[in-house]
Amino acid sequence: MSAPEPGKVQQLAPGLRCVLAPNPSPMTLHGTNSYILGEGTVAVIDPGPDDPGHLRALEAALRPGERISHVLVTHAHLDHSPLAAVLGKRHGAPVLAYGSARDGRSPAMQALADSGALTGGEGVDRAFAPDRRLADGAEVEGDGWSLRAIWTPGHMGNHMCFLWEGQIFSGDHVMGWATSLISPPDGDLGAYMASLDKLAALGTTRMFPGHGPPVGAPTERIDWLAAHRREREAQILAALGPTPQRPDAIAARVYTDTPSALMPAAARNVLAHLIDLVDRGLARAEASAPLSGFTRAGEYGAHR
Repeated sequence: MSAPEPGKVQQLAPGLRCVLAPNPSPMTLHGTNSYILGEGTVAVIDPGPDDPGHLRALEAALRPGERISHVLVTHAHLDHSPLAAVLGKRHGAPVLAYGSARDGRSPAMQALADSGALTGGEGVDRAFAPDRRLADGAEVEGDGWSLRAIWTPGHMGNHMCFLWEGQIFSGDHVMGWATSLISPPDGDLGAYMASLDKLAALGTTRMFPGHGPPVGAPTERIDWLAAHRREREAQILAALGPTPQRPDAIAARVYTDTPSALMPAAARNVLAHLIDLVDRGLARAEASAPLSGFTRAGEYGAHR
């Protein structure tokens, strides 16, 4: 199957178009999927990076007489949200999201962020500020379409999915081509797993992710993602012992088939697991190096 062409309109379903942003990378596959929902008066979901060419492509995808009434953002990463403010201002459309890049963190993750002990924030759009904040379960309606906002923290605290006619715009939480990066303090593994359960309970028939093709069997994919995280957890626990271990050293032992360019991301995923294990009493963080030295605590218990 050939890669989709950036800027070219893809008709995915009646009332749903997609325009691919020209930002391919190991973390974004072919680029960011920007969705146009509706006909006549439309919503744009995840406008993508602040790229003038992509802006022109999105506007060119509008049919004669169409206008944008809403701009929705799944989360505040630089490949999803920066163009939102530009597009909204040009078309007089409010930008809707859960909140800023700092919103939605658990108290533990907020404490980590406030401590300054944990660097990170890879790809975060710190300038993002929606015009309207959406509560979990909020309904958004347009001309002939409606969405329900589903707060799904994990990949990022302010991550939202949007339910549409039994289908979900899943952002970076569920994708078919790759797993999600969980990078604390913006990412939270415990929240991610709970959000997977939340999405599974909806029983949707199709997902439209932020990157890659639609997911045609969401229940099976969610089950696989949850099982994959449990397997990673078991591998990480097996790598722990009485001698403090660094996340990057554990990643090198666990992510044996991962390209070198993605190993920093793998180490962040390992750190997310370790923080979660400490929170659940299954691992210990060294007092002298609380985020770089971890040991096993007791016997292996409940999985996540």
